[in-house]
Amino acid sequence: MLEKASIKTAKMPAGLIKPKFSANAMTVLKRRYLKKDEQGKVLESPQRMLWRVASTIANSERLYDATADTEALAMEFYRLMAELDFMPNSPTLMNAGRKLGQLSACFVLPIEDSMPSIFEAVKQTALIHQSGGGTGFSFSRIRPKNDVVHSTKGISSGPLSFMSVFDCATETIKQGGTRRGANMAILRVDHPDIMDFIKVKSDLDVLHNFNLSVAITDEFMRALAENGDYALINPRNGEIVRYQNAAKLFRQIVKQAWLSGEPGVVFIDRINAENPTPEAGEIESTNPCGEQPLLPYESCNLGSINLANMVKDGKLDYERLGYCVDTAVHFLDNVVDINNYPLPEIEQVTKQNRKIGLGVMGFADLLVQLEIPYSSQEAVELAEALMRFIDERALKASIALGKSRGAFPNFPDSIYGRQDPKTPVRNATRTTIAPTGTISILAGCSSGVEPLFAVAFLRRVMDNDELFEVNPRFEKIAKEEGFYSHELVKQIAHNGTLAGLEEIPAKYRRIFETAHDITPENHIAIQASFQRHTNNAVSKTINFPHQATEEEVRQAYLLAYELNCKGMTIYRDGCRENQVLNIGKTDKKAAAAVPVLPQKPFKRDRPAMLTGCTYQMSTGCGPMYVTINQDEDKHLFELFNTVGKAGGCAASQCEAIGRLVSLAWRSGMPPEPMIKQLIGISCHKPAGFGENKVTSCADAIAQAIRQHLEKTNGHRDQSLDEVNHLFGACPECGGVIEHEGGCCVCHACGYSECG
Repeated sequence: MLEKASIKTAKMPAGLIKPKFSANAMTVLKRRYLKKDEQGKVLESPQRMLWRVASTIANSERLYDATADTEALAMEFYRLMAELDFMPNSPTLMNAGRKLGQLSACFVLPIEDSMPSIFEAVKQTALIHQSGGGTGFSFSRIRPKNDVVHSTKGISSGPLSFMSVFDCATETIKQGGTRRGANMAILRVDHPDIMDFIKVKSDLDVLHNFNLSVAITDEFMRALAENGDYALINPRNGEIVRYQNAAKLFRQIVKQAWLSGEPGVVFIDRINAENPTPEAGEIESTNPCGEQPLLPYESCNLGSINLANMVKDGKLDYERLGYCVDTAVHFLDNVVDINNYPLPEIEQVTKQNRKIGLGVMGFADLLVQLEIPYSSQEAVELAEALMRFIDERALKASIALGKSRGAFPNFPDSIYGRQDPKTPVRNATRTTIAPTGTISILAGCSSGVEPLFAVAFLRRVMDNDELFEVNPRFEKIAKEEGFYSHELVKQIAHNGTLAGLEEIPAKYRRIFETAHDITPENHIAIQASFQRHTNNAVSKTINFPHQATEEEVRQAYLLAYELNCKGMTIYRDGCRENQVLNIGKTDKKAAAAVPVLPQKPFKRDRPAMLTGCTYQMSTGCGPMYVTINQDEDKHLFELFNTVGKAGGCAASQCEAIGRLVSLAWRSGMPPEPMIKQLIGISCHKPAGFGENKVTSCADAIAQAIRQHLEKTNGHRDQSLDEVNHLFGACPECGGVIEHEGGCCVCHACGYSECG
């Protein structure tokens, strides 16, 4: 058997088919996936990237058969990706055949109730994020705040204080990576600090790098049904601290989710009831988007089949789908062997269970092609039928691998081994429904099992330049049926839906439903249908309109539990942006005191003397000194900036921004629009983290102007806070941020908050 280190990327053969990437996919590939030199110059084509991945994963065969025809298998893997039928998770595309070699997206790390364990986990998190993975944690073993610490005679600060440490570490590490680090924090509903955990994101300035979920137990749900109390237990000694009314706590979960979309919930007892290896350990946490429950120190690699390509003669092409499942299971199992794990503990646990997560994307596109509305019963039935087929086919493929390579080592003690020890299963789990935010852009299809996020959307290139991107299937139908027009597309993009547009036939208004045309009950029905035949879990956002009530959110959680979902994430349209506006209401009087500038445009002459302040800002190019001068009437007049280490292009661009800002101020333009245009612009060298993060020199100038306004006016302008940017527009391209699969995704450039 060959050693892993001896396996190298094979030379690319002639005559490979050209990948079918769109222009938008090419932009994402160049930004995130293709090899680059130290100056950021792209060194490989998409074709070479796919061959790098295919040949590396195929060469894993030689770990079992030194004479295996790896080139033929590599060609199969290559065609699967080049035809956009299947895509592995992002770390595999980025790292296969390269020095880093870390190919998994999902990790769970244990955190015990001790300082050494907590800070060892911080270090391990940094290593995983540096390699491109996301991490999940349960903080449930940490003793509650104000509990006794015998070793120091002090008191505990509780799990929430340590979550902030992980958040800061993630913020620092993700600046230098090709993929953002993301975390999941889970706390059991019976932990004494659970109420504080639920409320922690009432302040949207904290824990930017965490998704939060409450681990709901069956005992809690029984107490909720009976309007009774349940026990809060100190994890340090297992003693009951007090009793909590279940309805009161559930109201708080609902209220906070209604306000900000967090926390989500995971039904932890249901997850463990389907734990395939109960004797190997209890599942306490999931990956950042909630679809992959894992044991401590376990990882999983994911991949998704593009259902938009699985249609033939107006029907689902089960033959092609079956071939894709077989080949994808083979591909993902090979990844387990060839993977370069960030920690030896992770390699050991992962290889004991060999979990893989094959899922789907393009479900909404499939429905459009079959002319089935997403909110129909027919869609629910199709979801269950096709996922049953995928799950059963994946199990057969895993058994076939098990017969030739052996079952996963924990097989004898697993639920599979006890039921039928003569049928070796290669992988403890085979199926997972992931968000697919970025890889669905590469495949040119809708994300995961989500509905269409838009039929048409606006992409702003310059302030006054609007470009509209239209769903190609809608555009084709609209032109064939004679109702296509630029004005119609513009109206659709601004409305976000086809609802109410009578010029579009009712049939197509239903077929092209978008996320906000669909009721929460319809969303949950689709999630539950996929969950019935998914080994792991389903990542899905349950969308609510802005006017939805807390009671409607409450009913949705109860329905998800009733339909045997393993968890749920909700998002009420505009909730986070609205929260910021509510916070800012208290400052209206103070804001009114800001001097009103002349409305008629004219350029003021510079007086001989001006007064002002100089602000030092830390940037990736070195310290920047921003001087802001104002006239005797306290109107902003001019801005100068100097960048410490920068020269050439960086310095000239900063000077250009200063001149343009000065010209605008001298012509009477207020400062707020400039701040909103400049703040959050990103470059390859950000600096700082948390509230002090500076994403570019342009961002530093915007932050300096804001500091000056706050100093002058004597109050903080909440309407300009970073959260308004983070949840309204993409921080990389300014495009629309959508909430899909428990994550924030930009379909314009491939940015994903969860990596």
